[in-house]
Amino acid sequence: MSTTPLQQLQQPRAVERLVAGQATSDGAGVKLTRVLTQPLQRRLDPFLMLDAFGSDQADDYIAGFPDHPHRGFETVTYMLEGRMRHRDSAGNEGLLGNGGVQWMTAGRGVIHSELPEQEEGRMEGFQLWLNLPARDKLRAPWYRDIPSAEIPEYEREGVKVRVIAGESGGVAGAVQRELTEPLYLDLHLAPGASFEQALPDTHNAFVYVYRGALKFDSGCTVPQQRMAILANTPGSDGVRLTAGEEPTRAILIAGRPLNEPIAQYGPFVMNTQAELMQAVRDFQTGKLLA
Repeated sequence: MSTTPLQQLQQPRAVERLVAGQATSDGAGVKLTRVLTQPLQRRLDPFLMLDAFGSDQADDYIAGFPDHPHRGFETVTYMLEGRMRHRDSAGNEGLLGNGGVQWMTAGRGVIHSELPEQEEGRMEGFQLWLNLPARDKLRAPWYRDIPSAEIPEYEREGVKVRVIAGESGGVAGAVQRELTEPLYLDLHLAPGASFEQALPDTHNAFVYVYRGALKFDSGCTVPQQRMAILANTPGSDGVRLTAGEEPTRAILIAGRPLNEPIAQYGPFVMNTQAELMQAVRDFQTGKLLA
């Protein structure tokens, strides 16, 4: 662990709006909340989707996500609690456990499954979709399973930060990306504790509170199970947030927008309709990995 002082931001971002998310189901009937929906993709470029799931009722998650395709983007699964077995058509396999992350670059294509390895208890976590630039959409698939113990962390008074991607407090995260420059932090704050993070004013950013509540300098309070989209104010230099009266946990996500066309059909995300049609044909003819 290391400690770091507040960075003394001069112009922290305000909250542009709050988003509640939509209750839905995916896979073979897994109940979840879709927080970052398709209408927000352009506003939060390069991020395409954020799902939050959490239940101690096995019927809500036991069917999992049987074989399904992906092409053209990355998936980042962060398991707060529970066990999920991952397998794919390239022969990769891994067990995602408490506090672990699986970072998958689908690239030109993969058939993937995610199935619970528990029949009772709580399963909770997030899946984030991160777009790939046009130049990388047909690259070879890539995976990294990151156990909880391998995720860099640091602490200072009242705050623990898990650095999944990017950099915070002088600590490099488990994953780095050159073009999209994603920042993915899991923040644990004691009541009343404050946290600051520098961000370029060009990056899109949002915070999702999953325990407690957060307060921003602008006076906005973000309650549990709400996403705060942060304003892209010219000259802003980061985000400052403060926990309310209860212990608070939240994820802070930011990235540099690609500013490229987004064409999506279910699990395929390309730049043009022609590329989408090709992806569907490749899947139907068994050439997704070709």
